[in-house]
Amino acid sequence: MDKKGSSAFLRNAFILLLLTLVGLGVFAYIRDGSQPVLSLAPQSDVASYNTDFTLKITANKIGLKNFSISVSQDGKSVDFLERTFADKPMEHTEVFRLPRESGFKEGPVELTVVVRTHSLLSFIGRGKVSIVRKLTLDLTPPRVTVNQGVHNVNQGGAGAVSFTVTKPVARVGVAVGDYFFPAYQQKSGDYFCFFAMPHEMLPTNFKPRIIVRDMAGNEATQTLYIYAIPKEFKFDKLNVSDEFLNDKMSQYSAQYPTEQSPLDIYKRVNNELRKQNEGELKRIGQETAATPLWTGPFLRLPNAAGRAGFGDQRDYFYNGMKIDHQTHLGVDLASLANAPVPAANDGKVAFAGFFGIYGNCVIIDHGLGLQSLYSHLDSIDVALGADVKRGQFIGKTGTTGLAGGDHLHFGILISGVQVSPVEWWDEHWIKDNVLKHLNRQQ
Repeated sequence: MDKKGSSAFLRNAFILLLLTLVGLGVFAYIRDGSQPVLSLAPQSDVASYNTDFTLKITANKIGLKNFSISVSQDGKSVDFLERTFADKPMEHTEVFRLPRESGFKEGPVELTVVVRTHSLLSFIGRGKVSIVRKLTLDLTPPRVTVNQGVHNVNQGGAGAVSFTVTKPVARVGVAVGDYFFPAYQQKSGDYFCFFAMPHEMLPTNFKPRIIVRDMAGNEATQTLYIYAIPKEFKFDKLNVSDEFLNDKMSQYSAQYPTEQSPLDIYKRVNNELRKQNEGELKRIGQETAATPLWTGPFLRLPNAAGRAGFGDQRDYFYNGMKIDHQTHLGVDLASLANAPVPAANDGKVAFAGFFGIYGNCVIIDHGLGLQSLYSHLDSIDVALGADVKRGQFIGKTGTTGLAGGDHLHFGILISGVQVSPVEWWDEHWIKDNVLKHLNRQQ
């Protein structure tokens, strides 16, 4: 090969090498895809050793290689968490807390997260992402001071408490067993909370506690010393007839298409659907005004005779065989057929429509988690979100839902937990147990 040919060969070889390198670079860049995406919650700029951080990592087209987390203060850095992935996952979620053993004092700290993927271009910084979060370490829990005035609570009834908290909070309320009743800050700065003693709870197990968690995750509790008054609940046996089943179960046949008989539909409605409705009541109970919307005692359906009471224990029989057991959580009031139903007090309509076992139903929010329920209505005359006044007609009594005859099923709820309505018809009870706390907030 002559000199000219050799030069051309080298030039072509260099071009081929260059194209190969460029191609490999393009391939590596395309393969690596975009950089990994990180998110770190919560977004708060304060933290404690009780703060649960949630790190979410998405690697996109290539798998994760490792990540590390460190925290530093005043020049001292502590590496406290590291993960290396052998299976190259595309996503990972990690929940962690700052290490107590770091011994850091209250004040500024810096949290650093570094994530690496299996990038071919790691030598130029591809596939590596970090988050640096500046935080204030807060190790001082809030202090709670309870205002006096809580004395007795009836089994199946409601209670109220007001209290002060020394710092801003992220979560505040009263815990009763597995139930949590949110508290709401009033214009005075104090917090007010309605809570309940569930009907199924034994008085010896009724130990309500205020729970307060600040923005950093520090938590404080305060036990409320209250005398729990036991109640005896009536026991009933109810016979379920074929006439009732044939008349009522058509309302629910579309919801349970696999059931062949009205009796089978009824068993599921009276049990499964009832539980679903209870869960929905708790959800609606959280959608409440943070201030009281009502005043004075609650109205009772005029000229109505009491039928079933709150807490009645019911065994259901069909052809002499027991098929179910449930608790009646309201008061049944019977007047004339299609009697006008007044709103028990001022408030805002939180629900208006067909509602499972309750049939046509209206729920009115009175603020602070307090709500009233009107069910089995023949017609509804208010819309969702409407403001209503005490005594305003909201519908007419009827037989929708599982009603065996024309009546109003009236209920009172505290953050979605059903309590005895009788207390709320009693002006003296409201004054002694509720207003002494609310008036303190004005």
